[in-house]
Amino acid sequence: MTDTQLLVGSLSNDLFRVANLIQRQAFTGSSRFMQEAKRWAVALKDSSTPTYIGNIAQEIVAADDNPVSLGDAEKYLMYGVILQNYALHNRKVI
Repeated sequence: MTDTQLLVGSLSNDLFRVANLIQRQAFTGSSRFMQEAKRWAVALKDSSTPTYIGNIAQEIVAADDNPVSLGDAEKYLMYGVILQNYALHNRKVI
């Protein structure tokens, strides 16, 4: 597993957690996982990935610190699926 795959997979998992916790109205937990998602996104936005991955990372970094809305949670769920697919299906054999 490459460092980029680790970053993408970790960001994906945290976005899934944010979406799940918002749906359950656990706002404190979701904000904590959003902080973690931002940490992964900062490291990911400067790595060599396809443009759409970089755009997702930049959007996560730029997200404000207000509680996540249900609409944003749905968007983060979609981003989580996109990132998970990238991490699982774009492996480079060395």
